[in-house]
Amino acid sequence: MTTTRLSPDSWIEAGFDALIAQGPSALKAEALARGLKTTKGSFYWHFKDVPAFHQAMLTRWEEDSRSRFQNALTVDNTPVQRLRHVAQVVEKEEDSDSKQALEPAIRAWARGNTKVSEAVKRVDSLRMDELNRLLDELGLSNPELSRIIYAANLGMAELSGHDGQENDEALGTLVDLVLALYA
Repeated sequence: MTTTRLSPDSWIEAGFDALIAQGPSALKAEALARGLKTTKGSFYWHFKDVPAFHQAMLTRWEEDSRSRFQNALTVDNTPVQRLRHVAQVVEKEEDSDSKQALEPAIRAWARGNTKVSEAVKRVDSLRMDELNRLLDELGLSNPELSRIIYAANLGMAELSGHDGQENDEALGTLVDLVLALYA
């Protein structure tokens, strides 16, 4: 057993790793404690119960997703540059290769869990609103365009989770094609 005191963040990160590797069924106190080489008591020190832990994971994912997306909107100066950058943000959202599959894992979890589904809907809504705003800035008001760009981004994130390849160039090319066809 570990003698290092674990923080709630340690548990949440372990939860993300377990979700990616084994799916939502792995998000239980005993299984996570085994993986962290500690006791369930440490888990319950930080979380009232497993649903509270799940909520903490969702809150972290939602906050991180919103923050990264908002940050992506401030990176570049022109609307075209911002659109290209934002179009790539989901696929590039994770900090490490092992986390590239987090977005698809959260989405898979959402298929069987209403609370997770609601969190995903909130994040999707924010992202779609910002894509629509950027497209409007460029004089493109067709909401199907933002949906196509966003769906491609989600699909690329899923693909990257399986093959580990980056899709920046492919997503950038999609944005360039949209702009060439509609601008």
